[in-house]
Amino acid sequence: MIGRLTGMLLEKRPPQVLLDVQGVGYEVDVPMSTFYDLPAIGSQTTLYTHLMIREDIHLLFGFATESERQIFRQLVKISGIGARTALSLLSGLSVPDLYQAVAVQDSMRLTKVPGIGKKTAERLLLELRDKLSSASIDVGNALTSSTTSNDILNALLSLGYNDREAKWAIKQISADAALADGIRQALQLLSKEN
Repeated sequence: MIGRLTGMLLEKRPPQVLLDVQGVGYEVDVPMSTFYDLPAIGSQTTLYTHLMIREDIHLLFGFATESERQIFRQLVKISGIGARTALSLLSGLSVPDLYQAVAVQDSMRLTKVPGIGKKTAERLLLELRDKLSSASIDVGNALTSSTTSNDILNALLSLGYNDREAKWAIKQISADAALADGIRQALQLLSKEN
């Protein structure tokens, strides 16, 4: 099993990257959450990986964090959820957002991810309810900051900023910022960018 790769980033073609590890180029499929956080081409990076072997192909999936990889592994164990669907979920929702959706059984949040319908979302919530509550991923503080981040994101989107701009601004502000302060800081950052 290949558990982690550290090497030079050679190519970025969403959702795939090419990572040179001591002369061997690994093609790695990554969720968009990982893709956006990758450094520039030519930089060193580390990805936590999951190798999936089928009779006709070997697929390597990479993740920026161990918690993303753990969630991916939980998702692909669910009947009817393949690797592509799991990547879509991790691309559309952060790990804390997914935990929160499962904790409050919010199927609407899952259906916003392309490829996830109402029945699939309900099955995911049912299957993940026990698995995520017993998982050893610590997201205690991340849940509250994620809720604030979501509120800031929604405020920025309603003001006309696109998703990419809003998420960029949220990453720049302090994780423990209160809602009003976070919105104010994000707006200041976005006004400087334009």
